[in-house]
Amino acid sequence: MSTSRPRRILGVSTKMYFSAATTKKYIDDVLQHILQTPSLLDQVDVFIVPDPITLTSAISQLAGTGIAAGAQDAFYEDAGPYTGSVSPAVLAEVGCRIVEIGHAERRRIYGETDADVARKAAAVARNAMVPLVCVGERTRGEVAVAVDECRVQVEAVMAGLPDDAEVVLAYEPVWAIGAAQPAGADHVVGVTREIRRLDCVARRKGTTRIIYGGSAGPGLFEKLKDGVDGLFLGRFAHDPAQFYKTIQEVAAA
Repeated sequence: MSTSRPRRILGVSTKMYFSAATTKKYIDDVLQHILQTPSLLDQVDVFIVPDPITLTSAISQLAGTGIAAGAQDAFYEDAGPYTGSVSPAVLAEVGCRIVEIGHAERRRIYGETDADVARKAAAVARNAMVPLVCVGERTRGEVAVAVDECRVQVEAVMAGLPDDAEVVLAYEPVWAIGAAQPAGADHVVGVTREIRRLDCVARRKGTTRIIYGGSAGPGLFEKLKDGVDGLFLGRFAHDPAQFYKTIQEVAAA
């Protein structure tokens, strides 16, 4: 088992907040900021996850920039009579590189289970994309309790993934999503360190990166860097300047 830490990574999801025009302008503005210091992308992987309607145009905008475009979800079958579902094979075909799976909102609103998330993650990996799997405890509590709840989610996903597949685990305590403040640094570092030590993670051949989401924004990564490899940003990063600032912080920390 390697003891070296993987390359840092961070990204943003626009969820369903932006119009198509807003998404285009947002990406244009982010790129304008990045062009000020293009060497940042030599130090950190960056991704943007827009809504499904604007994904293909985002892929075109980001082509050749070094920033990856991602999807907010995918189905677990590549093709078939699944009206309204998003094919992971088609996502790969159009140039999507990372797919968010199992966000707490999808678990809560659409009733997705750990088994559903595992099947989706396997489909993403099967199509040579990176599954970004959201995990996290529902109720605020002790680190040990959070780890026990996350362990079930992580083990379900890893059991269905090829051992050499790349995966990103986004630790997002459900109680911290959309909150005014993120979870405490000691809590996040404590939980993510233990997730990294799980046999199903530590013994994998493929790269497993762990990032934090849940009211994440500028100034946070320095406090969490002992436990995580990056950040998964939401509304705090819907301001291009704040997103750029956070990229700088993660690259420099």
